Amino acid sequence: MFRFFEYLLIAVCVAVLLVISRWIGHLAYSWMPPQATVEAQKVDSLFSFLVSIGAFILLGLVGMMVYSAIFYRASKYDYSEGHPSRGDVRLEILWTAIPTLLVLWIAFQSFNIYQQLDILGLQQIVHLHMPLESEKAYAAPVTDAPKPASETIDVFVKQWDWSFRYPNNITSHELHLPVNRSTRLNMHAQEVLHGFYIPEFRLKQDIVPNRHIDVVLTPIRIGKYRLKDSQFSGTYFALMEADVYVEPLEKYNQWLAQAAREPMTTKNQAVAEYNQPPKTFFKTGWYTVIPSESSIANQRKVGHDT
Repeated sequence: MFRFFEYLLIAVCVAVLLVISRWIGHLAYSWMPPQATVEAQKVDSLFSFLVSIGAFILLGLVGMMVYSAIFYRASKYDYSEGHPSRGDVRLEILWTAIPTLLVLWIAFQSFNIYQQLDILGLQQIVHLHMPLESEKAYAAPVTDAPKPASETIDVFVKQWDWSFRYPNNITSHELHLPVNRSTRLNMHAQEVLHGFYIPEFRLKQDIVPNRHIDVVLTPIRIGKYRLKDSQFSGTYFALMEADVYVEPLEKYNQWLAQAAREPMTTKNQAVAEYNQPPKTFFKTGWYTVIPSESSIANQRKVGHDT
């Protein structure tokens, strides 16, 4: 009878830990920026699950240590060995099977999110790092099947500037995306490695020179966001930012029509920083690429409602 109540107590403790862990996992949603894409929802769900699992393991281990220290503390002069857990086949199977199944499930969910983003162009990069038997293998075509999208926007990045080309050949230093519509971003880097990073989109994609990286995303939250370069490969990389607007389709089309009539230049923060007097007493002497002014582009002059 005592063993029955012991098992019942363990079951109750596990149930309480599951409830508390799930609550902590639900709190994890508030730790992230607002979800602005469909893909962000799936990433946050996976993150919440990982937090719940971590909380359950942490609370369970701490609870076992506290319970053992209170109820199974050895007497002052007791130096005998405890019951060994090694050699117990059931325990070996249990703590091998459960982590294996968890890792496989997490890998499967991560792969599904990766597939939904439909990131193309990375297979060629892998070919560069794999030993090839012949030049013919290097020239083998890559058969990527692109995922359907409502439109394609070209993303160009260079030191020290982002620019975007829309289907009607409008070029802008602002990224405008219609809400609730899948958009393909065809990304190109001019000279060095760059990183396309928008926290609210849960998207951080490296852009490799001489490679066309395609990403499909679906914005769902109207607002203004900030695109950053996640690769700090040199001076002024922290200043490589651009405004991102998610707006209704009607407003997006209005912006395209207005941008075609109002070409203008944008202020390059890297140039402004370079032209300022040095703020340090000593010069490092490190070589850096001198930033150049941005080219003329079509940008909206009026403000946006966010």
